Amino acid sequence: MIRFLRIKHLAVIEELELELEPGLTVLTGETGAGKSIIVGALALLLGARASADLVRTGEAAASIEAVFERADGAEVLVRREVGAQGRSRAYIDDALATTGALRTIAHELVDLHGQHAHQRLLAPRAHLDLLDEFAGTIADRARVGERFGGLRSARAALETVRQRGRDAGDRQEVVRFQLAEIVAGDVRAGEADELRTRKQRLANADAIQRLVAEGHTALYEGEGAILDALAAVWRSTETLGELDSSLPDFRAARNAVTSHLEELAYALRERVAEVDDTAARLQEVEDRLATLEALARKYGQGSVDRVLERRAELEAELQTLEGGANQIDALAREVEDAQEEYQRTAERLSKKRRAAAPKLAERMEALLAELAMPETHCEFRFDATPDGGTERGIDGGELYLAPNAGEEPRPLARIASGGELSRVMLALTTAAAPDAPGRTLVFDEVDAGIGGRAADVVGQRLSSLGRRFQVLCVTHLPQIAAYGATQVEIAKKVSRGRTTTSARGLAGQDRVEVIAAMMAGGQATAKSRQTAAELLEKAASTQREERTNVKSRTRG
Repeated sequence: MIRFLRIKHLAVIEELELELEPGLTVLTGETGAGKSIIVGALALLLGARASADLVRTGEAAASIEAVFERADGAEVLVRREVGAQGRSRAYIDDALATTGALRTIAHELVDLHGQHAHQRLLAPRAHLDLLDEFAGTIADRARVGERFGGLRSARAALETVRQRGRDAGDRQEVVRFQLAEIVAGDVRAGEADELRTRKQRLANADAIQRLVAEGHTALYEGEGAILDALAAVWRSTETLGELDSSLPDFRAARNAVTSHLEELAYALRERVAEVDDTAARLQEVEDRLATLEALARKYGQGSVDRVLERRAELEAELQTLEGGANQIDALAREVEDAQEEYQRTAERLSKKRRAAAPKLAERMEALLAELAMPETHCEFRFDATPDGGTERGIDGGELYLAPNAGEEPRPLARIASGGELSRVMLALTTAAAPDAPGRTLVFDEVDAGIGGRAADVVGQRLSSLGRRFQVLCVTHLPQIAAYGATQVEIAKKVSRGRTTTSARGLAGQDRVEVIAAMMAGGQATAKSRQTAAELLEKAASTQREERTNVKSRTRG
């Protein structure tokens, strides 16, 4: 149940607050005053898609928040903010939440039926949805949807492999040729980098040979070699140390310097032996690099290492192509298993639906009788779905209705008038609504296409619903407004060039005045005031009588 609702900066609403009570609350006001905006705000709060167009001109963001009371008395604070740039955020008890979480709250606590909800009844698809709600098979249908998703995936995988098999002959030849070319290339990881380094060394073999020889000679072999000269230096410093004790001791440094120079001389001597400066060897390296680079361009997108990855891919593809028959058999068994599981789950759902359908039809007839359609006969007719089933199950279904005695039931789209559709929608949603304490039903202009006696019985029905649920109803009809336990007038005015919407609860003479204006089509008259007072008294009397009857039936 909604205890409190606050709307800020949404469309023409600058700021509006409503404290809502149990029972039937009717929202009345002129067309365009903002009644449906309030219903739209509730829809946003419960996970509907947000749009920047909803934000009031000149404001940075719109916000909607409400306090819900669960059946156990616990309260839940829900808030939705929509920015002028179109981004929205949702909060549950001040913690950031997803719109999916908002929809969960909605499913648990609220049934919202917009202005054109009755038109949805013209689509047979909606009838099966309402039957599932009435039968309590929503969870069963979700399981059917999961099984169907698995079946669809298995079928797609099988078809992919079969198609691949049809093309396998030509493809195998291509794969074998490409794989043979890569294998013949005998590519090794990192080989190209090694060859480029070697090529650089071979291309500069003369300079390397000369520099290495010069370095080795200067250090070790030549006349006046550095190591020989250094040995003489160390002998001199040793003698100096004996003659002058104040001279620093360089013996530790001597060993380190000598060791490093000897290692350098040894490395240069080894490199002299390694240098290969033959033109034939350089040509061999260049030829090998050309082979690798050609393979890289053809199979590796310019990368030699990618050629190795491509080889693995081709080997795996060839294995798949050659083993396609076995894979097809395995996938065919998976499809068969998925089909059997789907069929079992869908048949269980179908059995529950077919058991519930006559009960729904019977309940509909009783409700429509209360809504001034006493001769109505209802049937729910099933038919098979195409292709053996869908994510909704193996049933197609449609509600058939005969409004008058002796007529053959026909689809709603062919026989129901606008007023009849409104009443059928009210009956269906009433029948399908979970009978849970604290639930809120919201109707936006359920009175479309009706008037007179039909409007009065719809008002009575909404009032009766108000004893089971909290009901919010937007209406233009005084007959329905009179049955509200609470009436809220929604009005708009222009102030300093801006339109704003306000809401006020009505009681006593104020309520008589507003209903009188509704009856007179604008300005209340003395006669319409008298009629409005009589209408309110009649509604109150009917409600008292109904409450007395309910108590009598309860005691009985």
